[in-house]
Amino acid sequence: MPKRAVLLVNLGSPDSTSVPDVRRYLREFLGDERVLDLPAPLRFALLEGIILRTRPKKSAHAYREVWTAEGSPLIVTSQHTRTKLAADLGAAAPVYLAMRYGTPSIASVIAQIIADGVDEVLLFPQYPHYAMSSWETVVVKVYEEAAKQSPKLRVACVQPFYRDADYIEALAAVTAPYLQKPHDYVLFSYHGIPERHLRKGDPSKAHCMKVADCCAVCSPVQSTCYKAQCLATTRALVAKLRIPAEKYSVSFQSRLVGEPWLSPFTDYELKRLPKENKKRLLIICPAFVTDCLETLEEIRGEGMETFMEAGGEAFEQIPCLNDQPPYIDFLAKRVRRWLADGSV
Repeated sequence: MPKRAVLLVNLGSPDSTSVPDVRRYLREFLGDERVLDLPAPLRFALLEGIILRTRPKKSAHAYREVWTAEGSPLIVTSQHTRTKLAADLGAAAPVYLAMRYGTPSIASVIAQIIADGVDEVLLFPQYPHYAMSSWETVVVKVYEEAAKQSPKLRVACVQPFYRDADYIEALAAVTAPYLQKPHDYVLFSYHGIPERHLRKGDPSKAHCMKVADCCAVCSPVQSTCYKAQCLATTRALVAKLRIPAEKYSVSFQSRLVGEPWLSPFTDYELKRLPKENKKRLLIICPAFVTDCLETLEEIRGEGMETFMEAGGEAFEQIPCLNDQPPYIDFLAKRVRRWLADGSV
C-alpha cells in the first residue's frame, strides 16, 4: 500500500517582529507574481524602490500588536490545527504543515515528506475561496516543488471549499453562540483583491464585471471567481443561521491604493453603520480560517477603534475557525474521504 500524508498550507508570517525579518517576509510575499502581478521589472522597482523602504517598519509595529509569547498567532494556531488533525487521524495518515511565505517553507516540508517515504500527499490549502493571490499560488508552488524534488510523488489537491456543507456547518457552529448576544447587525468582511484579478481569473473574458449582477448569474467561470465564492459562503451561512436580510451585509478589507479594489470597503462600512443606528456590531471574516494580522490587528484593533469613534456602542469580531473542534472535524472528514476513495 502507498504511504499517504496530508499537507496543510497557510499564508505565513515573519520569523519575528523585527524590521529586518518583516522586510524579508514582505519581499518574498509581495515578490510573488500572483500577488503583485506586474511585469517583473516594474514589480522589482515598486517593491525595492518604494514598498520595502517604508512598509516594513509600519508592518513590524502591527505584528507587535498581535504577537504572542509563543510567536505569530497564525503560525501557532496552524501548528495546533496540524497537531489536532494528526491526533484525530491517528495512524491513517501523518499531517505536515507548511507556509507559502516564511517558515516552514513549502520546499523544506516537501523535502521532509519525501524523506519520510510518502508516496501520495493530499494538499489542503487553508483558503476556502479561490484567488490567484492565495489559493492558486499555494497550489502552483506545491506542485512545482513536488515535480522538482520527486516527480514520483503524487499530489492530490482539495478544491476551494467555500460552499462545502460541512465547512458551512463548521462556520455555523463557531458563529451561532455570538448571535445569541445582543447585536444590531452582522458584517461579513472578506479580504479584498483588485477588481483586475477578477477579470484576469475569468477564462471567458465575457462574464466577470461584464454581465449585469454577474455574481448572481450562474456561470462556470465562478469556479475561479473570488467574489462570487465569497457571496456564496455568505448566502449559505445566513441561510443556515437564519440571519434576516436586513441584518447583514458584505464588505472587503485590506485594500491598497492605486487601482479599483472590491467594494464596499470594510473601513468605510465601519464608519457608516453607526450613523444608520447599527451601533452593536458583530463582524466575521470567513476568508480566513485562522486568526492573523488581518483579523486581529486590522479588524479587532483598528476596526473596533474606527467603529467606536463613529458612534458605535459594542463591537465584537467573531473568531475564525482556528483549531476549534468543528474545523478539525471538517478537515478530518475531507481527509478520510480521500483516504477511502480518492475523492478530493
